Amino acid sequence: VSDPNLEHCPDFTSISFQASRAPLLTATTDDGQAAVMLQTIWVATNATLKAQWQLQLDEDALAAAEQQRLLDDANAQRLVAHALQEAAAAEEDRKKNRLHHIVIPDRPRPKRAAEAVLVSDFALRKLDKVQFVELYYWTNKGLADAKLKFLATDDDSMVPTTALDGSTSWIAASVARPAAGVIADHLLSPLDFSRAIPRFIASLEQRGWDNSRVIMLANFFGALMLHDYWTSDNELEQRALLTYAEEQRRAWHIAIPLPSGAWNLALLDGEDIYKT
Repeated sequence: VSDPNLEHCPDFTSISFQASRAPLLTATTDDGQAAVMLQTIWVATNATLKAQWQLQLDEDALAAAEQQRLLDDANAQRLVAHALQEAAAAEEDRKKNRLHHIVIPDRPRPKRAAEAVLVSDFALRKLDKVQFVELYYWTNKGLADAKLKFLATDDDSMVPTTALDGSTSWIAASVARPAAGVIADHLLSPLDFSRAIPRFIASLEQRGWDNSRVIMLANFFGALMLHDYWTSDNELEQRALLTYAEEQRRAWHIAIPLPSGAWNLALLDGEDIYKT
């Protein structure tokens, strides 16, 4: 279909349109009037075609604009999806390779008194998985064992491990093994127990534990040290309090993912302590 705006009205008085004028000739309509009638019909028809042509142009423009909008929306959605995928992949990489993403400050080496304690990698992985881990790893002996193991280890073997999201990754075999000679919490001396607490709480904060849980555990240990048994001269009473602390903390970790959930550890059960 051609653009009617480009068409020109023909000369209907010419001899080539004689056959078109003939049917219009009457006693009152001569050849010139017939030509005028043909011209009027052509102009009216051309005006109608122009209107139809413009309507089609408008419809085509709207359709093209809608098609472009759909393409733009689809492209924007692809960009958003791609950005989300990249963000998820980056977050997954940070989780699996946390050590690669720890920011190292631009500073001289701190003095020994300011250096952070070196805690067993096995114990820290337990914290990352929100699993129970013995306080032994934060005692003087546990820290010394971790430092000795760090300086002496040459085991490059790897073993598979399951992350919190169910994915499998590979870690050094030394990280997957508990320390030899670990002492259960209830067998620690009150002195070793109390020395381990602030280091343990610091590790919780450093490993990104929720602040409410860190405060709850800090209050739990504080409540234990305010209990009558803590300062008792009776070793059995002290051991009962430490046994209660170990059992409660172990059960608390097990209960966290369960449907019934955990509880506020800081609320000591006096009756349970006396029964221990």
